[in-house]
Amino acid sequence: MTVQIAGGSASEIADSVRQQVERGALAPGAALPPVRALADDLGVNRNTVVAAYRLLTQAGVVEARGRAGTRVAERAPIAQEGFAQGTVLRDLGTGNPDPSRIPDPTAAVRRIVGRPVLYGEPVIDRDLEAWASDWMRAAVGDERPMRLTITGGASDAIERLLAQTLTRDDAVALEDPCFLASLNTVRLGGYRPVPVPVDAEGMTVAGLRAALDAGVRAVVCTPRAQNPTGASLSAARAAQLRAVLAGHPYVLVIEDDHFSLLSSQPFHSVIGPEHRRWALIRSVSKFLGPDMCLAVTASDPDTAERLARRLNPGSTWVSHLLQRLALELLTDADASAAVSAAAEHYATRNAVAASALSAAGVAVEPGDGLSLWVPLPVAARTITERLMRRGWLARPGDEFVLEDDAAARHLRLTVHDLPDEELSRLASDLAAAVAADPTLTSKAG
Repeated sequence: MTVQIAGGSASEIADSVRQQVERGALAPGAALPPVRALADDLGVNRNTVVAAYRLLTQAGVVEARGRAGTRVAERAPIAQEGFAQGTVLRDLGTGNPDPSRIPDPTAAVRRIVGRPVLYGEPVIDRDLEAWASDWMRAAVGDERPMRLTITGGASDAIERLLAQTLTRDDAVALEDPCFLASLNTVRLGGYRPVPVPVDAEGMTVAGLRAALDAGVRAVVCTPRAQNPTGASLSAARAAQLRAVLAGHPYVLVIEDDHFSLLSSQPFHSVIGPEHRRWALIRSVSKFLGPDMCLAVTASDPDTAERLARRLNPGSTWVSHLLQRLALELLTDADASAAVSAAAEHYATRNAVAASALSAAGVAVEPGDGLSLWVPLPVAARTITERLMRRGWLARPGDEFVLEDDAAARHLRLTVHDLPDEELSRLASDLAAAVAADPTLTSKAG
């Protein structure tokens, strides 16, 4: 099939290439013409072709491979949270909560049945709104106006918030390493991710300042239990970040407090009282279960209005049955006790796992969250291959990387559900996999 790329503007050239890819004229891995050659063929400035290739790269249609040129992207699966499909290995990469620690909703379901909700009624259940207002106001403070929105989970809220604020190619500051759902949302939305390094106290000040200088129009931050590192903002770091953001009041700041009721750390916000565009998101998925697709978003009134308009073209509201069920569980004494017990379980088991790994020679500090972020002296992907031969399926850190090469020398392990005997075997197998690396052997020699 003959490849014919046409167009006189960057968007026209990009659309032409996209059509060739969709029709199969350009297969995955196929090289696009060099910039100079295509510009000459089309009679356009080379910068126009560069801009077209950039649009295609940001949309995930092509990949820039340095001296190998620009090539059609391979159709590789996008890394996502959850169980690996079709594996017989012990899966340590799920990022899932323990199903036995999720409150049983059976009795609550019977109690929430009531009259049907019709078109035109308030989109937020009144009782949930009253409870959630108190919950979110305690985090936001009393000094600024706030409105609530209910969405189908935290990722749904982030996608809609970005879509009502940004246009394609706008820059978004993301933590590096980054939560997979946020990273995928930004990339698939056609936005430009700008990495902000994360250390033990959370997003770094220098990194945020550099991202703002680069012109980001939105910042996505995890105040505690950052995924994958487990880092939580300290009070001092949060204050420093607020000071940096004070000079950029119209940059949309999104805080994803996904671990809220399970966190062992206090909540510290990066959003100052004078910031004009902000949103705080709290999903119930970690403590009421991933299938409870519901998140509460508190934001400034203007952002809330934009978010409501963004909801209208699709699902105008989250099911009131789901809203009532969430409220019933959040206010039930037994369910609340189960959530508290789950929080203690995750913290305790991760500490036990960190101790077992450290004793075996793989030193790790437990963070906050469902998983451990395990540093290694070698590339994690080679270690995962050795662990597979020993029956373990682990998630390498390079899946979470934007720019930080050090993250590729980490594993993210979800091990809170492993009994002590399996933890001991994992620690031994991981230590053996690291010790077998030839780069360490050659250094020792």
